[in-house]
Amino acid sequence: MTQVTFGIVVFPGSNCDRDVVWAVQQLGYGARLLWHTETNLEGIDVVVLPGGFSYGDYLRCGAIARFAPIMGSLRRFAEAGGFVLGICNGFQILLEAGFLAGALVRNRGLRFICQPVSLRVERQDLPWTHHYAKPEKSQIILPIAHGEGCYVCDAETLVELETHQQIVFRYQGENPNGSLNGIAGICNRAGNVLGLMPHPERAVDGQIHRLPDAVRQGSTDGCGLWQSIGEAVARRQRPVVGSRSF
Repeated sequence: MTQVTFGIVVFPGSNCDRDVVWAVQQLGYGARLLWHTETNLEGIDVVVLPGGFSYGDYLRCGAIARFAPIMGSLRRFAEAGGFVLGICNGFQILLEAGFLAGALVRNRGLRFICQPVSLRVERQDLPWTHHYAKPEKSQIILPIAHGEGCYVCDAETLVELETHQQIVFRYQGENPNGSLNGIAGICNRAGNVLGLMPHPERAVDGQIHRLPDAVRQGSTDGCGLWQSIGEAVARRQRPVVGSRSF
């Protein structure tokens, strides 16, 4: 079986990069940390922009990270069909860089929120989500931890997202941050770029641990995302764009 390798980008201020490494390795996949100045994505199957506070969020979440050298390579990687995932701050970076449409602003109530939330998986036919295809698996619980997770966009963009079925995750019940239409995660039209605020890497261990370990929270609802994309990668070839430096 072909080894699936996740490349996790590390920006100054990233703090969920090791969580992603731990999560994918628990599921049997390979992981490689990519410093933000790297430009060579050879051998990487899925690039993950993790959560955290890239560049301290000093200007605006993701606004500085979008100019990192690796982002040019990441754009070519995505345009060639490569899989790209942005989680929390990574989602913010994808929006700032124009990989996805819309913006993320301060939570309703202006407070940082850290809690599990209920989600509905709106698309179960994507490479990221086919493990959630059964009705009983389309309702999941994942943790969130963010201060600027309220998704907004103009009316035209919202119509496009709904029309082209680009809304992948919605909050169910309570809308914790005031996101437009309960949007928790979206993809591009091709479906190979996904951004979401909840943390699937923090929901891959069914045991409840009393030790202070952020990646183990007594849930496995995030496994479906990692297993879905892992299996999708195993069925296809890596993107080729004519250069060793994507």
